[in-house]
Amino acid sequence: MNRNQFHKLFKTPGPVVLPVIHVLDSARTKRNVETLLEAGAQGCFLINHDFAPEAFLPIIRDTRAAFPSLWMAVNFLGVTGKDAFPVLGQLQSEGCQVDAYWADDACIDEDGINTEAKDIDAARTSSGWDGLYFGGTAFKKQREVAPDRYGDAAREACAFMDVITTSGVATGQEAEHGKIETFRAAIGNRPMALASGISPDNAQAYADVDCFMVATGINEVGNFYDIDPLRLAELMAITRTLSKGSAQ
Repeated sequence: MNRNQFHKLFKTPGPVVLPVIHVLDSARTKRNVETLLEAGAQGCFLINHDFAPEAFLPIIRDTRAAFPSLWMAVNFLGVTGKDAFPVLGQLQSEGCQVDAYWADDACIDEDGINTEAKDIDAARTSSGWDGLYFGGTAFKKQREVAPDRYGDAAREACAFMDVITTSGVATGQEAEHGKIETFRAAIGNRPMALASGISPDNAQAYADVDCFMVATGINEVGNFYDIDPLRLAELMAITRTLSKGSAQ
């Protein structure tokens, strides 16, 4: 997938806004989905921050049943694609389509060995699941990658995922602009997602990122779980003025 195909999929020339919902139960998840749809967000990620993946599956099924046309993606916290892809394949076979999967750690080796990433790729192929893969590369709270190897990691990632996904150093922390510039130069016309630190205050500076995966920057202040409709609306208004490559 290239950048043009990615933006065409979501029908927007600028950064695609995909709120990340830290789910607690089905009812609260559905309220947050309604909020993001009212704001015009292009879809969402659901993540099980507080409980095991097994308890997450009924919420995924309930959300899909309530919103059959929603672009819905998931992150199974602390799980790599090797374990996640078979689950996604099973959900798909049951008629519960998950449109994308995000892994915090895609197990990319900047030295090019990539044994684990290859095993994950094999699991994806054998699962039969046909969604997009957002793979965490030089990602927060994972194995540290030296800044002078960011470009190598990003280039290696291109062979294993649809959307190269990175972050700042911690949840809610902005990514260094130099890191984003290095990733962009390394991956060329491949889509890139940023999964921390985006807010209405800084979004314009990250216009060369193709996808904003955002939680802290649009949630109610002091609330880890619920989207603030006004903050999300402000972010959506800003991204509508942007097109890829327009960062200043």
